[in-house]
Amino acid sequence: MRRNVWSFALVVAIIKCADIPQLPKRGTWFEINTYRLSHSFNFKLNPFRFRVSVLKVSIVIPLYNKAPYVKRALDSITAQTLADFEVLVVDDGSTDDGASTVAGYPDPRVRLLTQLNAGPGQARNTGVAAAQAELVAFLDADDEWLPTYLEESVNSLESLGPEVASVTSGYLEFPLGRSKKEMWQKRGIKEGTFCLNPETSASLAVSMLAYMTPPSTLVRTEVIRKWGGFYSFGKCLFAEDAYLWLKVLLNETVAFNLEPLVKIHREASALSKNLHRVRPVEPFLIEPYGIESACPGPLRNLLRSILAIRAAKTACVLGYWGQWQEARLIMERFTTWKDWQLPYYAPALICSSPVGAALGKTWRGVNAIFDRRE
Repeated sequence: MRRNVWSFALVVAIIKCADIPQLPKRGTWFEINTYRLSHSFNFKLNPFRFRVSVLKVSIVIPLYNKAPYVKRALDSITAQTLADFEVLVVDDGSTDDGASTVAGYPDPRVRLLTQLNAGPGQARNTGVAAAQAELVAFLDADDEWLPTYLEESVNSLESLGPEVASVTSGYLEFPLGRSKKEMWQKRGIKEGTFCLNPETSASLAVSMLAYMTPPSTLVRTEVIRKWGGFYSFGKCLFAEDAYLWLKVLLNETVAFNLEPLVKIHREASALSKNLHRVRPVEPFLIEPYGIESACPGPLRNLLRSILAIRAAKTACVLGYWGQWQEARLIMERFTTWKDWQLPYYAPALICSSPVGAALGKTWRGVNAIFDRRE
């Protein structure tokens, strides 16, 4: 008798399922059928309420005095075609109203974290420490993503498999809105995966390092933590990301996508403007020991050449601004006469002398005249 009662109830439930409005289109077999049966008997058990949404991406934004731009950045995030993310905005001791803009942003996925002013490297590290997703993306508060950036980046990284640590996409550079794809192609960047080896050209490795920027790189969270995060000592404001990316390049397989999915606003960035003053020295030239200790043995010669190229370029900049003694110290630390074929080596020798300083002063004077005319 009891078996007949249950059989009859099941038949009634199946018949009534056809009358259930707004049946969810996605879910597990258990969720959908529990939903049907509960509505058949009017006790409204909805298993979808108990689903745990797995975050795909944690997005970290370092914020320092970017009140005019941070809403634009957040709007570009909430407009993404992939919605399974959290946003961690780390206020780095701002003195404007940027933090208030973030706190009042009408999206529960956006969280505001605060810290005393410690620089963008530490701000990103604070965000990574709080990240709950397996993937982490970074966006500067004055930049934007195109709507498909997250979806395309996540799909790419997932399709390549867990052995690939990151994927870096192309970008449009503003205020002109120009794609830099052709420039990076000329520097040897190609689409696909890449892993440094002893035969890799040092010039190509330097181009890869320059191509990897926080706003355009999606990376596995465990990789960031494994290699110590961004350089954060002394409130570093320049190339704090390159210190991390160089470790990643030396030890992991990375992927490159040349199609522009990011908007980089040079006109809004105070940290990337180095045209009218001497730029700081990269941290991997100030404290190379962390990079050297993380470098695999077979890649030590390649790393030495990478640092030599960056040292020579930095020496050119220092000499141009009259700091030829500092330029000479860097050249002596990172280069030898055997590096004469490397990029920037010859001009760096001139710039690390009083002659280079004099030429730099003359050239700055000529530029000043043309600037006044414009």
